[in-house]
Amino acid sequence: GCICCTVRGDLIRILTKLIRRKKKFDAVFIETTGLADPAPVAQTFFADEFLKQHMEIDSILTLVDAKHVELHLDEQKEEGVVNEAIQQVAFADRILLNKCDLVTDEDKTRIKKRIRAMNQYCDIIETEQSAVDLDKVLQIKRFDLARMMEMDEDFVPKQDEEPHGHGHGHGHGHGHGDGEHEHGHGHGDGDHDHGHCDSDHDHGHGDEGHEHGHGQEHAEKKHKVKHGHKHDDLVSSVGFTKEGNVSMQFLNDWLSNLLQEKGMDIYRSKGVLAVEGSDNKYVFQGVHMTMNMSTSAEGIGRDWQPDEPRINRIVFIGKSLDREQLKKDFENCFV
Repeated sequence: GCICCTVRGDLIRILTKLIRRKKKFDAVFIETTGLADPAPVAQTFFADEFLKQHMEIDSILTLVDAKHVELHLDEQKEEGVVNEAIQQVAFADRILLNKCDLVTDEDKTRIKKRIRAMNQYCDIIETEQSAVDLDKVLQIKRFDLARMMEMDEDFVPKQDEEPHGHGHGHGHGHGHGDGEHEHGHGHGDGDHDHGHCDSDHDHGHGDEGHEHGHGQEHAEKKHKVKHGHKHDDLVSSVGFTKEGNVSMQFLNDWLSNLLQEKGMDIYRSKGVLAVEGSDNKYVFQGVHMTMNMSTSAEGIGRDWQPDEPRINRIVFIGKSLDREQLKKDFENCFV
């Protein structure tokens, strides 16, 4: 069933019961509502110690309705109110851009550009009827930056290099029409989250991206959307690379202060780091103010090799990011 972001206690209880069953699961899918903020669901796997030991997030997938997504991205919210469509795009590891048969090539190019402006590190795959190969959805380990780096060392662009996209995604859904919106799980479109975790080192795999059109209001708004105008989306992604070694103390102080002060605006943070005095690769994942650090000594990726350049990579996805300040603070962590 659908899991709203406000029932995290119930989610922990249910997952704990599943883990303790004698029959083990290969994966657990979590499907949220189209109105859900994905952050609390993702944070669950960092915040609860028992779940941290037995499950991990595999990926967050977002289904995007190409026909209607811009209505939601352009929707004006009151100050302090979350635009769920933007959050779900920003949190995605992979995006399934659905209903591509209902839009023009020009529309697709524009929509992809807007998605990239908010989240340049996600993969995008074009689909019709949400059709996608399962091997592009299951056990893809896109939330795990260390494994992603092993498969593709250019996943985080080099300095002054444009990011590249891969093109994978996922769709599944039943559709039910509500005004302009189809809500999906399999055929779903828009901003509607799914999650999937793998058991026994189960991976969580969220699918966000199911635009929920609000019937008449959005039907009327649809005719007012003008294409070709400049969008001033506040959500963006920034990434940095630098060779060398960081001081763990400097790094911890910086990240702790940053996430405490700016955590509400930083949707996702992740990095692969070389720490002074250690051959272990340090990997961190953050969701808003929650951060988890792991190392290759724990089986996450592999150690730095003697002939391997110790390239540190770090990524932030969020709202109103100060690129220059983040870059300066990151570089100040090096010894």
